[in-house]
Amino acid sequence: MKFEDKVALVTGGASGIGLCTVQSMAELGADVLIADINAEAGEKAAADIRAKGGKAEFVRLDVTDKASIAKVRDHVLGTKGRLDILCNVAGWGHIQPFVDNDDAFIAKVMGLNLNGPIELIRAFFPSMIERKGGKIVNVSSDAGRVGSLGESVYSAAKGGLIAFSKSLAREGARYGINVNAICPGPTDTPLLKSEPEKFLEAFLKVIPMRRFGKPSEVADSIVFMASNRADYITGQVLSVNGGITMVG
Repeated sequence: MKFEDKVALVTGGASGIGLCTVQSMAELGADVLIADINAEAGEKAAADIRAKGGKAEFVRLDVTDKASIAKVRDHVLGTKGRLDILCNVAGWGHIQPFVDNDDAFIAKVMGLNLNGPIELIRAFFPSMIERKGGKIVNVSSDAGRVGSLGESVYSAAKGGLIAFSKSLAREGARYGINVNAICPGPTDTPLLKSEPEKFLEAFLKVIPMRRFGKPSEVADSIVFMASNRADYITGQVLSVNGGITMVG
């Protein structure tokens, strides 16, 4: 896979799946922008990559804030001249009965998992059209494909991101822009570990491989979709989930 001379921005790049993604892309030669709300972790991640000879920069980004998105867009296009790869990895969810979802909870889930990615893509899509090329990878969830108990709004947001990715892929194809979605299953990240133990035990019982995914395993699929190896792949949804769902 070739990433030399490619400029890549990864949201949620300071930890978990996003961190593994930027580390892998940097090792393959990409100039990576680690976009995250956690400045301390993001700066450390960028410094670690640079210490190994890679190209990395931290940019503070709140995907739920249009002003923050505009600031990052202006910085990236102003300093790099272009964005070749955009990976929407940042997201958030919490298992909770729908009847207990208040306005703030719903707004947070929709903002981080659907509205934020849409707004970020909207900020960079015109420049990709102008340059006639780009790769967009959206991290969704199998909850958006088959539903998930206690995650009704989250499932709606992730399902919306899948539909958006497919539709945008049709629009972008004529300009050489690929848009694909990755659906991780339960993955060993801080977000998963924040759930009650009883839920984690239940998850393990329904995963045929009987283990949680590794962030690096999901990152590998993101990196592939963002690479030259996936030039003829667009509008597709890839589940990386140990077999917990098998969607035809």
